Amino acid sequence: MKYFLLLLFVVGSLSLTHAQTSGWQQRVRYKMDINMDVNTNRFTGKQHLEYTNNSPDTLHRVFYHLYWNAFQPNSMMDARSRELGKVVHSNNRQDWDGRVRDRIQNLKPEEMGYQKILSLKMNGMVQSFKVHETILEVTLTKPILPKTKVVFNMEFEAQVPLQIRRSGRDNPTTGVRYSMSQWYPKICEYDFEGWHPTPYVAREFHGVWGDFDVKISIDRNYILGGTGYLQNAQQIGYGYEAPGSRVTQPTGSKLTWHFIAPEVHDFMWAADPEFRHIVRKIPQGPTIHVLYNYKENDTKNDDAWTKIADAAVKVLPFIEKNFGKYPYKQYSFIQGGDGGMEYPMSTLLSGPSLGTAFHEWMHNWYQMVLATNESLYAWMDEGFTSYAESLVDRYYRDVSFEEKVTRSAEGTGPRRIADEKSMQNPHAGAYQNYFALVRSGKEEPMTTHSDHYETNFAYSIAAYSKGEIFLEQLGYIVGAATRDRILLDYYNTWKFKHPNVNDFIRVAEKRSGMKLDWYREYWVNTTKTIDYGIDSLFERGNETRIRLKRSGKMPMPVDVMITFRDGSKELHYVPMYLMFGAKGVEEPKMNNKTYEAWKWTHPTYEVSTSRRLQDIVKVEIDPSGRMADVNPKDNTLDLNW
Repeated sequence: MKYFLLLLFVVGSLSLTHAQTSGWQQRVRYKMDINMDVNTNRFTGKQHLEYTNNSPDTLHRVFYHLYWNAFQPNSMMDARSRELGKVVHSNNRQDWDGRVRDRIQNLKPEEMGYQKILSLKMNGMVQSFKVHETILEVTLTKPILPKTKVVFNMEFEAQVPLQIRRSGRDNPTTGVRYSMSQWYPKICEYDFEGWHPTPYVAREFHGVWGDFDVKISIDRNYILGGTGYLQNAQQIGYGYEAPGSRVTQPTGSKLTWHFIAPEVHDFMWAADPEFRHIVRKIPQGPTIHVLYNYKENDTKNDDAWTKIADAAVKVLPFIEKNFGKYPYKQYSFIQGGDGGMEYPMSTLLSGPSLGTAFHEWMHNWYQMVLATNESLYAWMDEGFTSYAESLVDRYYRDVSFEEKVTRSAEGTGPRRIADEKSMQNPHAGAYQNYFALVRSGKEEPMTTHSDHYETNFAYSIAAYSKGEIFLEQLGYIVGAATRDRILLDYYNTWKFKHPNVNDFIRVAEKRSGMKLDWYREYWVNTTKTIDYGIDSLFERGNETRIRLKRSGKMPMPVDVMITFRDGSKELHYVPMYLMFGAKGVEEPKMNNKTYEAWKWTHPTYEVSTSRRLQDIVKVEIDPSGRMADVNPKDNTLDLNW
């Protein structure tokens, strides 16, 4: 009896520990003082880091990211890019990232990037460390016990690399002096899976939640923007001061910009003496900052950046209604970087593209607030963001069109019959990209680590397009209205908590009342494809029967639309066995019929109608076009009697 009770206690303890693995997170509090030399493109820094070990584990070492060490000849990023460049696609295009190519190996000493650790102490005691290119390994003199806090004090220096990827200086395309992302030694994430000392090879990031207090001293003619709230706006000016107030700048050749950023997992800033600053205050919402490189007598450039500021004001109510409340007091769109790259409360944009601006802003929902491990779940970051971007972009164009129609009616603008682009499926491009990937034979499972894809081509489509389809196709499975509620549930349940795919699936199952682990298994973990078709039509007794066939290896529920000579329609819905549930009626204005579930082990299934065969003029599988069927040619049968 004693043995049984002891065994029960041990099993119960293990179960409790497993259940609590996602219930804790490490915590950081950074204080940094940075002194920038714009002549040498170098800066020195002092970092005070409070690190709280909320895990149940004793930590004998810690790891930091030193991202800028990637911008040195023969680094992992350099070697990987050049190797991928040897892969040539059918269109004669090399597979490397066109921004990186082989540029790193040609950097001169003054153009390279580096982050050097000059000293490191924990609780006042000197720590030994080893640099593994972009990862700093620290062997601790004393372990960090569970539920305790330590303080690391670090002195470091860095050289800003020539702009190649994400961060850097003097980008000739934008003219921006400094895009300061991944610029400081950043402690790696430790979670229930252990440490994540992911080297900087190409892809995405993972960080620890916390608070930042950053002071940046730089030549007084430079204008800054980025993450966080400026604390000394009345001493800085440049458009940050209270409207109509007086700015009193301190004397000296430099200004010290003081930012704080609560509840974020990274900190970015950018600086240029030619930045122009646009400000928009959203009622009961955040302040929007737009900083861009001003070009004299270029009104087109001014108008394009102003449009981004105004568009942000226009779309935020739609975003918050569909994806959740924006939790911060400001957001900054800043010209810089090499394309579009997201950071907390801010983004770097190489140009004033509205689509890119919407995409990067939506990253503040799907990454900066939800913060999945991007290296492992890039599709939950890029794919969910792309899905949201498509809807935000369509909303913006539709609202803009309505405004134009209103002005036309008032005689103040040109009349347009329709905005044809806004009427298209906003996710059509994602489906086309995915089908191209399948045809190429280069597809890899979405469980592949983002740095370990064999081609950039496969990574990009898997992360962006197949991830976007995941959500649109989920709406086909559970119903669009249910999918929309799932997204809000997911955001409200998991914000600031680093969710993974299993966490999302459980939210979706609870809201839909269905089992959805099969969807994750097939769509995420494998490269199996969907392929349904119409096999045959025949009459039997007083019914017309339609035999469906499944040729693909991924099972799905199936919608079948039957159109009759008199113009009437019937929608026949066949759930899939593994769902153990069925979606509600999505087309209430027509006759709907729901069937018993189609077992995935059976290659055919029959649906029926009481109408005669010769009354049917069309049969169509998936009339809404949301199922990613790789061979849609046999999905539609037109009967020309």
